[in-house]
Amino acid sequence: MKSFVLLFCLAQLCHCLSLPNGLSPAYRQLNCDDPETEQAALLAVDYINSHIHQGYKHVLNQIDKVQVWAQVHFRSAATRLKYVGGSEDSAIPSGKINPTGMCEGKPTGESFKLEIDTLETTCHALDPTPLANCSVRQLTQHAVEGDCDVRLLKQNGQFSVSFVKCKSSPDSAEDVRKVCLDCPLLAPLNDTRVVHAVEAALAAFNAQNNGSYFQLVEISRAQLVPLPVSVHVEFAVAATDCVAKEVIDPAKCNLLAEKQYGFCKATLTEKVGGEDVAVTCTVFQTQPVVPLPQPDGPDVGVPGPVADAATPAPSPADLPVASLVVGPVVVAAPQLPPPVHRAHYDLRHAFAGVGSGESASGEAFHVEKPPKVAHPSTAAAAGPVVRPCPGRIRYFKI
Repeated sequence: MKSFVLLFCLAQLCHCLSLPNGLSPAYRQLNCDDPETEQAALLAVDYINSHIHQGYKHVLNQIDKVQVWAQVHFRSAATRLKYVGGSEDSAIPSGKINPTGMCEGKPTGESFKLEIDTLETTCHALDPTPLANCSVRQLTQHAVEGDCDVRLLKQNGQFSVSFVKCKSSPDSAEDVRKVCLDCPLLAPLNDTRVVHAVEAALAAFNAQNNGSYFQLVEISRAQLVPLPVSVHVEFAVAATDCVAKEVIDPAKCNLLAEKQYGFCKATLTEKVGGEDVAVTCTVFQTQPVVPLPQPDGPDVGVPGPVADAATPAPSPADLPVASLVVGPVVVAAPQLPPPVHRAHYDLRHAFAGVGSGESASGEAFHVEKPPKVAHPSTAAAAGPVVRPCPGRIRYFKI
């Protein structure tokens, strides 16, 4: 008899763990433009921007899909709990099955699964300018689109990100040509002409700078302009402990302990007998490095320390900005090995996917497939109806 009771209880337990969401209120379908969905998406974008260190910040453009599950935790089978029937040796976890045979679990919030599209802005990832003040890269500037899968947990009205997976890609050359026949396209960042333009621009900036000597951090963007023959580049720099006008051997210069970054835009124009360089650099305030809080779980793959994300970014008017415009001048830039880069920084390299299937308490989080729902135009049995997704486009579609 005891064996029969144990077998019955275990069968009920298996049924409980595999119960389709369609048979319970564990799943709900939200509108992609619902305020709650948008709140989750905007928080996800903030999280993404706080974890990228190369390239440019991104903004939310469209929410493609949203799914919401009630998160229910079940205690692990190894836990000794109050038994149902039989002896204590045949104990089964209480809280999973009640005497009536119905499944029970402990709700701990909701899990949001989002698919979102983003667009690259003109603000570099190291730029402390608030995202709301960053301009979106336009189609004529060869725009870049991001595609992200994000999972968030909502508990007590607060969202937290548990998983991120992104990729990004520039608009196609054909689509850019449809908008503007003469618009320059993105060039490979290791193109010799690009590397030379960056070296010449940085040398010109340091030659006119009365403060710290700046070193190259990365080449962020480049475009080859056919007429007049020129190269437009954007690159990030960092201050060193050397004085620009006193540097003899740049290799002996070290980055400051409290990093001070800058962002430069430059155009090198080819001319008979030389070249003209026009460069503008904006130097940001120093950024102390502190570790970011890490999501729970053994499979976390978040990049290392970054600038303190908990400190509100000051507005551009509050920043101690040092801007310098140089050019046209003729410079002889030193020959440096070209960096190994592509035409843009793909978001896929910023996230390996963060999150975990189990919490630190050992309780398992079970997510089932969403229930099948009928399209509004389909004559089907009464049930949930798919709400509008994807959502609205905030800027433009690539």
